[in-house]
Amino acid sequence: MGSSPYAHTMPTPSTPAGRDGLAAILGRPSGAVVALDFDGTLADIVPDPEQARAHERAVPALAALAPHVGSVVVLTGRPASVAVRYGGFAGAAGLGGLVVLGHYGAERWDAATGTVTAPAPHPGVAAVRAELPGYLDGIGAWQGTWIEEKGRAVAVHTRRAEDPQAAFDALREPLAALASRHGLVLEPGRMVLELRPPGMDKGVALAEYVREAGATSVLYAGDDLGDLAAYAAVDKLRSDGTPGLLLCSGGEVPELAERADLVVPGPGAVADFLAGVAERLE
Repeated sequence: MGSSPYAHTMPTPSTPAGRDGLAAILGRPSGAVVALDFDGTLADIVPDPEQARAHERAVPALAALAPHVGSVVVLTGRPASVAVRYGGFAGAAGLGGLVVLGHYGAERWDAATGTVTAPAPHPGVAAVRAELPGYLDGIGAWQGTWIEEKGRAVAVHTRRAEDPQAAFDALREPLAALASRHGLVLEPGRMVLELRPPGMDKGVALAEYVREAGATSVLYAGDDLGDLAAYAAVDKLRSDGTPGLLLCSGGEVPELAERADLVVPGPGAVADFLAGVAERLE
């Protein structure tokens, strides 16, 4: 694996459950589901989400790992087609079985067919999309904030505000009220507040996929608050007898890092860890 720091020595999970999860993946890889968030996990966080791209080592690591495990899944809040484009996944050698679950699992892209399947969009998203610019202006929050159109959801970013955290905190309650009024829910992230339909989150999507795959073990890697639901799903799977490993990218979100079995410095290190697993399985 070239210069990867994990090419010969992988970091050890800090918890017994995590060590059991890694051992299960290595011991029976054909039954393993490897699921990963995109932004902050496979791609570095950048000021403009439209400029996010998978880390240069991410696709090679996934391609090295994929032939040895049951399935590799990217689970993201982005539209599936956007994650595929920004990830460079379409047509990537070795990733013919890749699945991308977009919009927290509401959309599914299969590399085998190159198509996206999804239900009809929630009408509340269109209503919020129309109302949001005037709403932000009316509460004095337009300065430094901007709206990201996500198709089946809409997000408000505060990263460019003069005080990003203060803007985030000030907007959280008003945007929760706006979401509720249109039958949506508010999903907080790292300097972003997303208004999206209820009933689907990364935990629901991951649990459904693991059941569909008949997995005997699972690895989930994430970096943000939206990944807590997937962590909870892995905890539930572990309590029901399916070993799992929780990987945290970056450690900037304490709520996630404190629950992880293993914290690595960011997307480059996530890629190196996956490459290290692949090397063990060769």
